[in-house]
Formats: sequence, C-alpha cells, structure tokens
Amino acid sequence: MPLSPSILKSLTSPTISPIAKSTPKLTQSALGWAAQDSSGKLTPFMFKRRENGLEDVTIKILYCGMCRTDVHFAKNDWGNTNYPIVPGYEISGIVIKVGSNVSKFKVGERVGVGYVAATCLDCELCNSFQENYCDQMRPVYNSIHWDDTPTYGGYSTIMVADHRYVVHIPESLPMDRAAPLMGAGLTVYTAMKNSNLFESPGKHMAVIGLGGVGHMAIKFGKAFGHHVTVISTSPSKEKDAKEKLDADGFILSTDLKQMQRNRRSLDFIIDTVSAKHSLGPYLELLKVNGTISIVGEPAQPIEVPATPLIYGKKVVRGSIIGSVKELQEMMNFCGKHNILCEIELVTIDKINEAFDRLSKNDVKFRFVLNVAAHQYSSRL
Repeated sequence: MPLSPSILKSLTSPTISPIAKSTPKLTQSALGWAAQDSSGKLTPFMFKRRENGLEDVTIKILYCGMCRTDVHFAKNDWGNTNYPIVPGYEISGIVIKVGSNVSKFKVGERVGVGYVAATCLDCELCNSFQENYCDQMRPVYNSIHWDDTPTYGGYSTIMVADHRYVVHIPESLPMDRAAPLMGAGLTVYTAMKNSNLFESPGKHMAVIGLGGVGHMAIKFGKAFGHHVTVISTSPSKEKDAKEKLDADGFILSTDLKQMQRNRRSLDFIIDTVSAKHSLGPYLELLKVNGTISIVGEPAQPIEVPATPLIYGKKVVRGSIIGSVKELQEMMNFCGKHNILCEIELVTIDKINEAFDRLSKNDVKFRFVLNVAAHQYSSRL
C-alpha cells in the first residue's frame, strides 16, 4: 500500500537526497494518461522522461495494475495531489536501455517496478533492506524525484528507473497478471513474512476484505500451508472466496452468531479494509497471542479497544509494501508456485470506465491497464 497522505504531503517539497548530482536532461518522450484536475478524468498527456543515466534502466511499459489508491490521488481525495498526475505503481515491462554502471539487467529482459522510485541509500533502513521505510523515500508518482522533477507513474508508455528499485519477472509468469504483484502481492507477502507465517504452516488465519489485496492474501496463505478464512460484510463474497479462491472458511462479520462461534479461533488476521472500522470485533476472533496486521489505510482513525487486546496478549501491527529484496523474493516465490493475480484487462479507451468501476469496488479482483495493446496499435 502507498504512503499516508500526511507523509506524502511532506514529500512534495523534499530535501534533495545526497544522490542528486545534477539535473538530468529530459530527452525521452513519453505518452501518459493523466488527471489534470479533481474530476479525476484521465486524458492523453505528453511529457519527457530523463535520459537514461549511469544507474538507470529505461523500460517499455506493457502493463500496469490499477488500484483504488490511483483513483483517490487522481480525484485529490486526500488533498495532496499535484496535477497533472500520471498514476500507476504496479508496472511490468521490457528493458530497452541500460546504464553503464548496471550489470544486473540487460536489454530485452522482463522487469517490474513497484511503489518506490528512490531512497537516500545511506540510512540505517536503506542499509538493512528496509528502504521502503526511509524518510527520503520517493514514490513513483505524485512526488518529487531526487533530480527535482515530478514523478509520473505507470499509466504511460516508458519509464526510467534506478536499477536498484527494479526486479526481474520470472519467465513462467505472464506479464499482465504479474503486474499487480508489485503492489497488492507485495503488501500481503511482507505482512505475512513479518508475522513469521512462512516458517510455521498449519496456522488458522483470516483475511478481512476480499478485493485486489485481500484475494492475494488468500493465495499466499494457502501457498504457505495455512487454513484461510475470509471475513466480509457481504454474504455474496462467500462464493468467490470458496469456489474461485479456495478459501477454507467464511465469516459474515455482520452476523453476531457467526462472530461469537469463531471467538478465539484464529492465530493471525490480515486487515485489508480502507474504510473506517473498529478492530474490536476482530480482536475477539484471535487466540491468545494472536496478531492482526493492518495493511489497509482508512482516512479516519481505526478504533482499537483495550479490553480484548490486553486480556489476550494480542498484537496489532502495521505493514506497508516491502523492500526491493522482498519484492524479488516474492516474485521468485510466485514463479515457483504459479501465484498470480486474478485480473480484468483494461484497454486505454476504457480507462475512465475502469476508474468509475474502481470507485464502486466493481472489479474481480484487479484491473490491469493494457499499455502493450496501445503501443502495438499506435504502430499500425
């Protein structure tokens, strides 16, 4: 998940990182799809990317996941959008240029880029593979890069990226379904890793919310060998959870009898909900020493009652996206176990329709923008 609006506000007028040596030439033409105002309507937008630097790779973008966060930023729902804004932070594509200091990537290779565009590379967090928590972290869009130019995201034809924030995509993974792994996949993967779910199969875990992030939590939970239950306010989600995603159980959170019947039954809960809610009912579902990990980010504070927390030695923790090391680790795991997002491909002419549907949560389970099809058609 992306950084909070309050943190992102501070990043729009940053202190320039020590890695800034000079302002590069903006020489590479790109076509993007940008919102120009709070209507959120996306229209074609021509702009320049920097010339490929010594540490850079230039990527021809093929696909980009479309997240509800993109809609919030496009419509300035959090009050910190800088227009024009080109959204998109779940990017897959092909390397077309490589800087002279780059040995990790070659022209023609399949790569992905997630939410992080730059960090200071010199702090304790950066030096311990936790650069996603660096105070100087710059997102791939709606921020200012180290060169003092605005960052534009993956709803575009090319991207220039520092190779230290780029990962390889295994050959076994289709590029369209791999794209959302950069955001939705990484978010839940690291949250589970941080709670030691890799090393201890057989736990009873639950996922609150069945959307783009939640459905990936089910897939990773099953792959790690856990019993997975979905918790939702919508009874219609039960069929998708069990039949499409192979969840083991379903709890309707509005049914008090179901909630009471499952009291103290879970070792771990991952909360993907971005709407205001109380953790109280969910804390009651945890066993003693159970953990709830929050990866959704409601605009209003979450209610955390003390009684179920202290009477069960329960832990509430948070997690946001992951490091580049974790992203590559996750991609390799997905390649080995064939873990992919369930997607709906969106052509460029339907991009605003997809935005409208995202606003209504009308997607199963992630929209992916088909930039490749546009690049092909534009050559005809």
